[in-house]
Amino acid sequence: MTAADPTVERSSLVETHGLDRIPETERHGRPISLFWVWASANVIYLYFVAGGLLLLLGLGIWEALAVIVVGNLWWAAVGWVATSGPASGTPAVVIFRAMFGVKGNRFFGAGLNVLIGVFFEVVNIAFATLAALALIAHLGVPVAPGTEWIVLIVVAVSSFIVSIWGHGMILKLSPIFTAALAICFVFLTVFVLSAADFSYTPTPLPQAEHTPLLLFGYAIVAASPLSWCTSADFSRYLPSNTPRRKIVIWTALGGFVPAVLITALGVIAGTVIDMSDPQVSLIEIVPAWFYPVFLFVIVLGSVTSNVLTAYSTGLCFEAIGTRLHRAWSVVITGVIATSLAAFMLFAAPAFLDTFTAALEISVAILGPLLAIYITDVFLRRGVYDGHALSDETPGSPFWYRSGYFWPGIIALLSATTLAILSASTTLYQGPIATAVGGTDLSAFVGPLVAGGVYALLWSRTPRKSEHYVAPSRPSSSNPTPTSQPTAT
Repeated sequence: MTAADPTVERSSLVETHGLDRIPETERHGRPISLFWVWASANVIYLYFVAGGLLLLLGLGIWEALAVIVVGNLWWAAVGWVATSGPASGTPAVVIFRAMFGVKGNRFFGAGLNVLIGVFFEVVNIAFATLAALALIAHLGVPVAPGTEWIVLIVVAVSSFIVSIWGHGMILKLSPIFTAALAICFVFLTVFVLSAADFSYTPTPLPQAEHTPLLLFGYAIVAASPLSWCTSADFSRYLPSNTPRRKIVIWTALGGFVPAVLITALGVIAGTVIDMSDPQVSLIEIVPAWFYPVFLFVIVLGSVTSNVLTAYSTGLCFEAIGTRLHRAWSVVITGVIATSLAAFMLFAAPAFLDTFTAALEISVAILGPLLAIYITDVFLRRGVYDGHALSDETPGSPFWYRSGYFWPGIIALLSATTLAILSASTTLYQGPIATAVGGTDLSAFVGPLVAGGVYALLWSRTPRKSEHYVAPSRPSSSNPTPTSQPTAT
């Protein structure tokens, strides 16, 4: 077989493509495959914990369910930006050059996404390790000192091996992972619903506290879809003429459906058990035979979520300018994430508190970054020239001014700054949040300001005829892309 044979990429060999454009001859698949990719990464315990947190905040059942649905509407945006993958044939971190410039992207696109990716890798490794240790203890297996380190390493290796293998293996295993996880969560749903207390009523909160907590809950729920601005990584192998509507629908549903159902299940479980430690408390409402199955589901779900996270993080690490092979980028970022997970588990004073605080503040970056991407896809009508985006020389149409595209950089910096000033977390409260009674507005302010500022500055970019750049190598199998504006 040759490297151009798509069956190679789908199954037996480690993926050879990294930041390069996927040739039309190697495009394959149907958009429905995206549903399984995203579902396998979102049938996870993290959502169950998030649902419990909403009740711990003092929200009622119906309030929490409404927050879950509204917060997860961001999956539509994840589907929207995924359409840029088939259009360009490149991963998201290359498309970010259109928003930040070739050099600016190395920090504002690639660099920030490495930080975001490593953070979520750490979270997944930590949850999986805790569940694996709980499973070992529950089974009564005698353990020697230092076993927790062995478990951590095994979990980490399991998390990254599929990502190292690449896109083809992810497509192949996603339906299997999704089916196995979904079956287990169906059983969990039956047990939780049979024990649920639907008459549960939280202690009434003063209105001054109620609204801020609602918005705080929204930020926690929205953080997950907001973190997936790299969705083009998993759609870029689709043929360039794939209907955009189907890409949006299948990507969005793959994230939205499991996220809403599992987070809602966490809310309902919170009516009868202590969701501050659900891993232990759940044994009160499930049969003895199912509890170890549930712990295994936590491990498997965290690993499958890390497959996509590690894959995208590796691509972003490569785009910083390391010039490493994609597989080695996954290995290096995986080692960093594993080390940080060990610190959070074995040295940080309170893992859940540390996780919640980091999740809260991450929204200040995640929201603006995704909003700029959404806006750029809209402004360019979804047309991206993959050949031009791959050109990193000063002659590239995406070199802009000295390698930087200031509309994207200014929009991101201004929106993130305002979002941080508007944040109200367990560890920090910004002056804007203080002025409005402690209400966390970061999840609203960040995206709105980023999208608005970017659209305004982009529209003011000079568009003289000499600033339009024709596609460098148009393909007969591809529609000719619209010219891209550059800044003077």
